[in-house]
Amino acid sequence: MADRDVSAEPLRVSILSQGSYLIASIHTALDDGQLVRFQRDLIERIGAQRSLGVIIDVAALDVLDSFGSRTLRDIARMSRLRGAETVIVGIAPELAVSMVRLGLHLDLPTALDLEEGLAYLRSLTGTPMLP
Repeated sequence: MADRDVSAEPLRVSILSQGSYLIASIHTALDDGQLVRFQRDLIERIGAQRSLGVIIDVAALDVLDSFGSRTLRDIARMSRLRGAETVIVGIAPELAVSMVRLGLHLDLPTALDLEEGLAYLRSLTGTPMLP
């Protein structure tokens, strides 16, 4: 059986530009290869669009493993090195409970929803969402 080419598959993440910010919504669970591709694409977009902030919406996820948690932390660190702050939004109650039970730590800013995430970024960057 031939290995499938992950780069040829459409990424199940949308990355939208809103003024100085990028909003990345993960629509469904991603395998490790897709997470790495998402990370690369997002970091490239931060530089290309000179983004000051990134919101990653994980509301559609019901599971987040250790690799996914580490990848989100890495994205936040890489984003900061590229000049953008990152906040994770939309962690469902069930996901929060399972992450605590599994001992997973994001160790990065989180907010309840998109609105609170935008308010958080505005407080850090001092810029409105739209130019």
